[in-house]
Amino acid sequence: MSGTVRHARLETRWARARLKRGRQAHWQAIVTGRVHLGYQRWPDEPEGRWIFRRWIARKYRDGRYSYNRYEATTLGRADDNTRANGTTVLSYDQAAAAIRAMIDAPAARPHRMRVRDAFERYVEFKRTQGQSVADLISRGRAHILPPLGEAVVSELTAEQLRNWLSNMATASAQTRPKMGHPQYQPEPVTDEDTRRRRASANRVLTMLKAMLNHAYDEGHVPSRDVWGRKLKPFRDVEVARVRYLTVAEAARLINAADPEFRPLVRAALETGCRYGELTRLEVQDFNPEAGTMTIRKSKTGKARHVILTTEGVAFFRSHCAGRVGDALMFVHSDGNGWQASEQGRPMNEAAEHAKLKAVTFHVLRHTYASLCAMNGVPLTVIAANLGHAAGSPVTAKHYAHLAPSHLREAIRAGAPRYGIKLDKRVVPLR
Repeated sequence: MSGTVRHARLETRWARARLKRGRQAHWQAIVTGRVHLGYQRWPDEPEGRWIFRRWIARKYRDGRYSYNRYEATTLGRADDNTRANGTTVLSYDQAAAAIRAMIDAPAARPHRMRVRDAFERYVEFKRTQGQSVADLISRGRAHILPPLGEAVVSELTAEQLRNWLSNMATASAQTRPKMGHPQYQPEPVTDEDTRRRRASANRVLTMLKAMLNHAYDEGHVPSRDVWGRKLKPFRDVEVARVRYLTVAEAARLINAADPEFRPLVRAALETGCRYGELTRLEVQDFNPEAGTMTIRKSKTGKARHVILTTEGVAFFRSHCAGRVGDALMFVHSDGNGWQASEQGRPMNEAAEHAKLKAVTFHVLRHTYASLCAMNGVPLTVIAANLGHAAGSPVTAKHYAHLAPSHLREAIRAGAPRYGIKLDKRVVPLR
């Protein structure tokens, strides 16, 4: 049998305002011991929500109980600060009437949202906000929908999601498909392989949590405990080794690049912009008077202004000279713009000619930010130029160790010196 439920006064908004906010809902019995109307409101929410809870007893064929539990469904928002409309915002009387109608017509079961439905709704929400959804769709279709797509969101368990996260972190990494067939990397072998797989799994977990939280905020599920405090990401996996070029290596790479590709390389080193941002630039986005470059659409969907150095202004002024304002800034020799993934082959060829290893186009972005940090540029300024969100830990995670600090200066000034002289006969092998 279900346990005794403490009765709470929920009839008026003033009575509900005195209730304790948090994870635990407050209940009123509609049918004693079987059906309850609940009210839940988190501390940071402007209004609460109504919850319908029913005691369910499952039986085996021989009549024995398999398990007893409550099944809860969100009815809608409470009219704490908004006038009730009878559909999405309900008064106490409307919520109680909706529950009684469900009891009288048990076939009218509340909608049980699947993970696949929550994913599609979240993708559409991101689109309406003007944000990029390409990475979300790619990772969701590869890692979220196959194992979890048909699961009902309200029936997910913490153990189920923990197993999903663990399996994703230990599975073979999928690479770009060839000839229509997906390619897989071998199982993790080194500690760095394991770290990278776990870091990637954490990024997918962040997407899953955001998607499920959106379903919760929209009133489709009654609680977010399962994927909240009970589901934690892998720890200590975000300390990535950032590959960046020295000034001399960067100059060597520019000189080794194909003349058609060289302006893109130079632009990335002067701005720290992503490849996709550069390929969308138009001549009119460069402002020589202000010394800035306008990125009208970034990865996060927000515009920003990149501050250029004197050398950067001179480069873009020369590159844009004599061209009309709405023309693409970077094009092939035939006048067509650069497309997605076209930078890979010329980048590899330039790195090979420059005798550089493990250099991708994104390394140019790291190079710009790393050299800025080592020259004393504040991390907040670097983050603004790179287009990182305000308060994002990404900039500090990758570049804080390169920035001058009082800790480094104190160690180098006061740490012991042992006066040991190096053997001049020992020279490095070339």
